[in-house]
Amino acid sequence: MRIAPEILGVMASPNRIPLKNPLSKIVGYLVLIVFAVMFLMPLYVMIVTSLKPMDEIRMGHIFALPLKPSIEAWDIAWNKAASGFLNKGLKSGFWNSVRILVPSLLMSVAISSICGYALACWTVKGGGLLLSCLLVCAFVPFQIIMYPLIKMTSFVKLYNTSFGVSVVHTILAIPILTMIFKNFFSSIPTDLIKASRVDGGRFLGTFLHVVLPLSPNIMIVIAILQITGIWNDFLVGLTFANVTAYPMTVNLNNITQTQTGVRVYNVYMAAAMLTAIPPLVIYFISGKLFVRGITAGALKG
Repeated sequence: MRIAPEILGVMASPNRIPLKNPLSKIVGYLVLIVFAVMFLMPLYVMIVTSLKPMDEIRMGHIFALPLKPSIEAWDIAWNKAASGFLNKGLKSGFWNSVRILVPSLLMSVAISSICGYALACWTVKGGGLLLSCLLVCAFVPFQIIMYPLIKMTSFVKLYNTSFGVSVVHTILAIPILTMIFKNFFSSIPTDLIKASRVDGGRFLGTFLHVVLPLSPNIMIVIAILQITGIWNDFLVGLTFANVTAYPMTVNLNNITQTQTGVRVYNVYMAAAMLTAIPPLVIYFISGKLFVRGITAGALKG
């Protein structure tokens, strides 16, 4: 039987569908360009506004490039802008966000990965019930459990501290992260786990020496999700931190709300850009790893 050459071409590269109609390519590119412009336009306006003096901003040409670009607004937003009764800009909020992010990321990944590993690879008494409870908890709105969390953190003397905010982020992340880890670890061949047990591998030994080396994809995906989610959080930081421990997002809100007199929009835009830069950097550095982790099966199941 003779197979047509064009069919052989499709079989050789199953992920590519040839577009012989030039109009289809043009329409596809136009759609992509339109959506890219829609997403990038607010970012463009923020950048050019932050580089303009207020005299240019008052002219109302928001899409025009700055005639006399200046980074003075960025310096004010970082070092001098008023946030509540503090005039320290976003610098203090940045380091507060770092102090909140690092412990929360380490604790949430460590606890949820071990829980997911136990549920997926070991026979746990009541594991099905625990998984059902985690599923329910994953979809409970934060506002419903806010007051009980406030009472709990107050009881253990963690309320109004940056570490208390990290603990709350960890508690909120464990249900969904445990289910993600459990689904991924379930795809690991059981023969590897059994072989480790035969060789004397215990619970943590098998996890550290067998399971973790097979899990870089899921770790990358979870790390990116947690970093962007915790950094961009506003409500948890506002509720559980004191004034001196507010994260960067809360400081940004205070800067835009507590200014009196002239509304310095260039400083506001510079402050917003400074707050957005860390997750943007994470995205540009590890975006390909995130996509690779998802396509490799990090969120399968």
